[in-house]
Amino acid sequence: MPVAVMAAAGGSSAHAHRKLLEQCETQELEAPGGIATPPVYAQLLALYLLHNDMTDATRRRAFGLVSQAYTSISADDFAAFVGLPVEEAVKGVLEQGWQADSSTRMVMPKKPGPQEPSFNRFHPLSEPAPVPPIPNEQQLARLTDYVAFLEN
Repeated sequence: MPVAVMAAAGGSSAHAHRKLLEQCETQELEAPGGIATPPVYAQLLALYLLHNDMTDATRRRAFGLVSQAYTSISADDFAAFVGLPVEEAVKGVLEQGWQADSSTRMVMPKKPGPQEPSFNRFHPLSEPAPVPPIPNEQQLARLTDYVAFLEN
């Protein structure tokens, strides 16, 4: 992103993104014959793709968080949380295999199972190594040493 745009935006990434998008769209509209240069179109395409990817990733994360945190949530609250109109949010809920009750306008998230991906769960790459068993005599000796330490 151009340094001048970042400086004008005061460092805010979202504001700088919006400002750069506005500049590119203005260049496109003011171009002779309504046809901008290829670099302007390339920047516009990159900005549109970035915006869509960020929105989709954020929305997927929001779905994951709701599925972990709620057993039910109002459709209006859920729609506001994921940034969609209520109808689209309910459609997305049904596509995820969740339940939606039109009479109560409630959404019931499906809890992620052990095989389903979750955005906030830690998944170790491998199982931890088993701790080797300690012989009884050695455990007793450690316990005796510990008690003796505490008494002194």
